[in-house]
Amino acid sequence: MDKENLRERNINTELKNGNLAPVEMESKDTKQNEPKHMALQQRIGLVSGISLIVGTMIGSGIFISPKSVLSNTGAVGPCLLMWAACGVLATLGALCYADLGTMITKSGGEYAYLLEAFGPIPAFLYSWMSIIVTKPSSFAIISLSFAEYAATPFYPGCVPPQVVIKCLAAVAIILITLVNSVSVKLANYVQNFLTAAKLLIVAVIIIAGLVLIAQGNTKNFENSFDGAQTSFGSISLAFYNGLWAYDGWNQLNFITEELKNPYRNLPLSIIIGIPLVTVSYILINIAYFAVMTPTELLQSSAVAVTFGDRVLTPASWIVPLFVVFSTFGAANGSCFTAGRLTFATAREGHMIKILSYINIRRLTPSPALMFNGFLAIIYIIPADINTLINYFSFASWIFYGLTTFSLIVMRFTRKGLKRPVKVPIVLPFVVTLVAIYLVLAPIIGSPDWAYLYCALFIVGGLIFYVLFVYFHFSWTRRIMRPITKHLQLFMEVAPAETEQ
Repeated sequence: MDKENLRERNINTELKNGNLAPVEMESKDTKQNEPKHMALQQRIGLVSGISLIVGTMIGSGIFISPKSVLSNTGAVGPCLLMWAACGVLATLGALCYADLGTMITKSGGEYAYLLEAFGPIPAFLYSWMSIIVTKPSSFAIISLSFAEYAATPFYPGCVPPQVVIKCLAAVAIILITLVNSVSVKLANYVQNFLTAAKLLIVAVIIIAGLVLIAQGNTKNFENSFDGAQTSFGSISLAFYNGLWAYDGWNQLNFITEELKNPYRNLPLSIIIGIPLVTVSYILINIAYFAVMTPTELLQSSAVAVTFGDRVLTPASWIVPLFVVFSTFGAANGSCFTAGRLTFATAREGHMIKILSYINIRRLTPSPALMFNGFLAIIYIIPADINTLINYFSFASWIFYGLTTFSLIVMRFTRKGLKRPVKVPIVLPFVVTLVAIYLVLAPIIGSPDWAYLYCALFIVGGLIFYVLFVYFHFSWTRRIMRPITKHLQLFMEVAPAETEQ
């Protein structure tokens, strides 16, 4: 019997005997007694890293609703500048994250960095918001976008029923979760294929737009700054809408432990991936304006589909088909990274222990992935999940700003840490200041109860931290012990290594 089979048999025996079932929230006492059988494997190379960034960033946003940026900027010129500015901000933020990710080579993204710089409470509040709301909600919205485009061809001339869209979205969530739970390699293959597919449709739109401009379709670019909006609030809202399309620039930091040669591949993936997306977004918007006037673009519910109907006839069907590929790929990337955040948080004792276990056969964090998928299915039930996302969208930049600020703090408090990638300190200063602006500008420009709800939700996480993490009540251990034991046996999972 080879070593792998022997190890697997021993782990299965320990699972059945209940020896691998530390079930309460993690504490210092349980850490030292945990077996260190397994860890996440370094299977993600440079190409897969670039594919994850590009595949997660290019989702449904750039194909469906760039009109939101136009409506808040008021004219073609500032609209294009806003797309470029969002790309620059995403690149600067990602470079700061490359510094953090090569200095602290733990999965979990912002959670790991906030924990190192400021301690457990800010890290817990970030994970509380992200794991319970932001990550599964984003997964749900992308899956709903996929379902809507996938169902449309079967309902010509009418809108697909909501029940069909939601059921199809639930099937997509389950399928994506299963793929990621079965194999990291399979999830990477799916991501690479779908990224190639979405880059193909991006290239088609860009080339068609450049051809139209070469033919003289430049009328919409004349006097392109007339009617521009420059108010404090409108600029911030335009940033929000543009940055939603760029969402995913920080995804690679959630899987640092699974990157091959992270000191090289993390910064390279960022330097190649994000500028590629930025240039693509600007050229796609130029292509849109070569075909549609600003008024026509604002009236379109799906800009890319309108573009295809006008330019690619009789092959206009390829646009919705490739939007399906694009949204499915973005959902796959979202699921992949959200599972790692949940895994890293549970490993530190800030979520229930079972979420920090990995499958003994597949070496994937399947409990964390399934938990994220379960929440995403719950979030597709409400009629309008976008309202929920709007309530919490500005909170993301609270933690982005806090994370880049942590890089400044650790330049002074963690001088002994190895820094393979060291960005100029002016970069985290700039990103932190922009983050403060993005958080405060909407509140000042157009106060809304949504911001208060978001703040209350974040602060409410302190109640759970005090009750279940800080005091670590014994009754929670008694409740969770039999549940975790049975879940271990059912899912064939065990604790991962806690030291790298």
